[in-house]
Amino acid sequence: MRRTILFSLILGIVSFGVAAPPDNDPSAIKLFKPLPASFQSALNPASKVKVDLGRALFYDKRLSKANDVSCNSCHDLNTYGVDNQATSTGFQQQKGGRNSPTVYNAAGHFVQFWDGRAADVEAQAKGPVMNPVEMAMDAEKEVVARLNSIPGYVAMFKAAFPKQADPVSFDNMAIAIGSFERGLVTPSRWDKYLAGDKTALTEPERAGFKLFVDGGCAGCHSGTLVGGSMYQKVGLVKPWDNQKDPGRYGVTKADSDKMFFKVPSLRNIAKTAPYFHDGSVTSLNNAVKYMSVHQCSTSLTDDEVKSVVTWLNSLTGDIPMAYIKAPPILN
Repeated sequence: MRRTILFSLILGIVSFGVAAPPDNDPSAIKLFKPLPASFQSALNPASKVKVDLGRALFYDKRLSKANDVSCNSCHDLNTYGVDNQATSTGFQQQKGGRNSPTVYNAAGHFVQFWDGRAADVEAQAKGPVMNPVEMAMDAEKEVVARLNSIPGYVAMFKAAFPKQADPVSFDNMAIAIGSFERGLVTPSRWDKYLAGDKTALTEPERAGFKLFVDGGCAGCHSGTLVGGSMYQKVGLVKPWDNQKDPGRYGVTKADSDKMFFKVPSLRNIAKTAPYFHDGSVTSLNNAVKYMSVHQCSTSLTDDEVKSVVTWLNSLTGDIPMAYIKAPPILN
């Protein structure tokens, strides 16, 4: 399967051009899909009380050992779900080992974390709370004890999980956070274009999209999220500069997974710098140029890079301000 993907990507590498077509090839458009209203899960059906609980937990710094870090600290919902740092600051000012990706539209990814070690946003929500570099809680039972000490949370957990005799649990904490994150969706003009409104993009934006597809970028960045649906080797054509992080190999210990990472979504990419798993590139223009060299064996001109970035800006969506409004601190 991996060889097929790589072969298809290499076949997609062609010379770039800047000519703007009157419209894009319908076959290329079929590689992409508009965002849904939310990313629902049959295993975690949404309810208002569960979402409200998840929202409260997402913003609550009391889920961290020193009461100073929340989910929102590294995934600021007012700044497109990131903190715009190369790596985030956690417990006792420690720095994480990888760039914190956006939580917007993350529930639609095929796996979570750069190395895919969590299957979904519910599983992912458990990780940072227990990570000694991030929120640094010592044990799950301590998290539960802290939640049980807050009457407002006890009441909310009972309302969100009414059939459970003891609803305040570490698992239910993660389920509630995941339920909230499944509604973090940012539709953009790109979605209107995919839905049939050809006036939603300008001619320069459509030209940039053509360059993106013709250059083979859609071999990895396609679908609803313009990425987020497969693993890929960084340094596919030219070795990646930073070889310290072996990527998915750290999870599987398979040599074939060295330097493989989850392909990130490009939605809101213009707002979520710095880029890549190591946060090593701060400019979107430089990130596009870097990808063309390391993944596609192509050296783009400045005008070509500008054209692609023009289209990428159309992927910037609307933040759901009412949905993300921070609730009062529970007592």
